[in-house]
Amino acid sequence: MLLRTRLLIVGGVTLYVWALLVWDYFHGGVPVHHFLAREDMPAFSNWWGGLLLPLLTAFVTYRVRQRLATTNPETEIPTSVTLTFLSALAYGGAIAFCFSLGVEDVPFYMLVALIAFSLFFPIYRGEFFLGLIVGLTYTFGGVLPVIIVCLLCVIGLFSYKLVRPAAMWCVAQIRGK
Repeated sequence: MLLRTRLLIVGGVTLYVWALLVWDYFHGGVPVHHFLAREDMPAFSNWWGGLLLPLLTAFVTYRVRQRLATTNPETEIPTSVTLTFLSALAYGGAIAFCFSLGVEDVPFYMLVALIAFSLFFPIYRGEFFLGLIVGLTYTFGGVLPVIIVCLLCVIGLFSYKLVRPAAMWCVAQIRGK
């Protein structure tokens, strides 16, 4: 992945986050989100997302470039990486949209469904991680999605790298007998 491409991605995410912050500032103030939506839990201002998301995007694009450099020396972004990012972006956007409509059960089940998806798809990869966070940012700010998606990615890594091979081994043993 070329440096120019990475800078465009980081610039796009930065522009998106800061446009949201400016919009919020001039339309009632920048919101604060409490962890687990409880007033007694710590609160995170969306202003932190203006710093966190550009730095996170730069780190994730660097890591994706490092991963691709070992298997694909091409300078272009593979279609699979782009589709994974866009799918995660749409999934995160759907979660945020349902939550903003007041349908709170659907986003919960969509997040739980990611754990099931992690048996079949590597949701722990950087492109999925970043896409899901950017999709959730509109409704939840920049900090809470990072915390939630980090947890989901750890569960997804465990599921894809340990549970999936163990299940496949068990199925192979059953079929072999």
